[in-house]
Amino acid sequence: MNLSTSQANHHSFLLTGIPGMPDKNPWMAFPLGFLYTLTVLGNGTILAVIKVDQSLHEPMYYFLSLLALTDVSLSMSTLPTMLSIFWFNAPEISFDACITQMFFIHGFGVVESGVLVSMAFDRFVAIRDPLRYASILTHDVIGKIGIAVLTRAFCVVFPVPFLIKRLPFCHSNVLSHSYCLHQDAMRLACASTRVNSLYGLIIVILTLGLDALIILFSYVLILKMVLSIASRLSSSPPKQNVKEAESG
Repeated sequence: MNLSTSQANHHSFLLTGIPGMPDKNPWMAFPLGFLYTLTVLGNGTILAVIKVDQSLHEPMYYFLSLLALTDVSLSMSTLPTMLSIFWFNAPEISFDACITQMFFIHGFGVVESGVLVSMAFDRFVAIRDPLRYASILTHDVIGKIGIAVLTRAFCVVFPVPFLIKRLPFCHSNVLSHSYCLHQDAMRLACASTRVNSLYGLIIVILTLGLDALIILFSYVLILKMVLSIASRLSSSPPKQNVKEAESG
């Protein structure tokens, strides 16, 4: 590899469309455009309905709004490079633009996981203590939960661009996706990526893995409470039978 190629690889990456189907990439622009449009319209409709309908101004629907916003944001993070590949046949992306996209994709992924945990907590409170549900999950509490979810995502993903930027890239600059991911760019480095791998593993365990366990545990508790309520209702005698027993 000559010097000019090595230097070019330091400043740009080449994104991949559909592996093994380069001639069919332009045709994918139509279904992809339809899916992106459907995502925006679907989530936009959810947000509009919740905003207009006053009866939906409840904690559950606020969390649903956060999830819809996160879904749209995550889709918009991948949209620029997807369109550049499938519509304009321009797979090259600058190094800084790749790092920026990487930050937003991983960041919104962590946000989405945190919102799902919040929704599981919302359902747990609603079933465990329905009479105090609105007083526990007030607007102030929901706002703090949203800020906590965003702050966690920012703090977790913030080191990723710096970890990637410190690596030298002197081998192939062809990524295996249509957008930039940390693990995808990391494998192209020509230096040790042990720190990147270790940090990525820790983040996956402490965010996505831990969130999945919390969600599972929450729904196990919800199921246990529902079965307990159903058991108490089935074991209690009907009021009519009680009255007949008392009159007898």
